[in-house]
Amino acid sequence: MHRLALALATGAVLAAAWRAPGQYLAIGGGIAAIGTGWIAYGRRGSPGGARLAAAGAITVGGIGLLLGALRVAIAVAALGHLERMLG
Repeated sequence: MHRLALALATGAVLAAAWRAPGQYLAIGGGIAAIGTGWIAYGRRGSPGGARLAAAGAITVGGIGLLLGALRVAIAVAALGHLERMLG
């Protein structure tokens, strides 16, 4: 489970750097990585390394989520600016 969370988190950060649909993939991948990492971290019987990897996936997934949301916010702000310029 922790490997899936790490893969989702890595995918979210990489998707934040892609073109147009990348920001939405980053948001979705970040949410999925946080949820999967939370489940993997909550397993008390797992070894320490697996729980640490799950906690890292939560962190990296959160970074991917924030980067994707920031790109969406910048695009919305740019559209608002263009609308004010054009009247």
